[in-house]
Amino acid sequence: MSKKVLIIEDDKFLRELLGKKLSNVGYTAILAVDGEEGLEKIKKEKPDIILLDLILPGINGFEVLEKHKEDSSISSVPVIILSNLGQSEDIEKGLKLGAKDFLVKAHFTPQEIVNKLQMVLG
Repeated sequence: MSKKVLIIEDDKFLRELLGKKLSNVGYTAILAVDGEEGLEKIKKEKPDIILLDLILPGINGFEVLEKHKEDSSISSVPVIILSNLGQSEDIEKGLKLGAKDFLVKAHFTPQEIVNKLQMVLG
């Protein structure tokens, strides 16, 4: 059975691009447009890993991380942050809240993002 990757990203183009890329290499991509939907899908779909944007409508990515960390039923699911925020304090905060890695969107191609996922998933 293929591993499930939940992509929480409000940018439609990027969300669909990553979803397609992941499907092409054998993952099941689950898409969420905002933090609230993302949290619901974490619980419902039980993904193997989460790709999380930080700047989201409603609940932002940091809040998603906080809720994810507090909920023992989902806190073991690894999270990779994928954001345009690249300030060291943002990166530090994300990692402190439990993210496994922090990727700045502008610095990574979809293939490099897939490679990162594969590394974290082992």
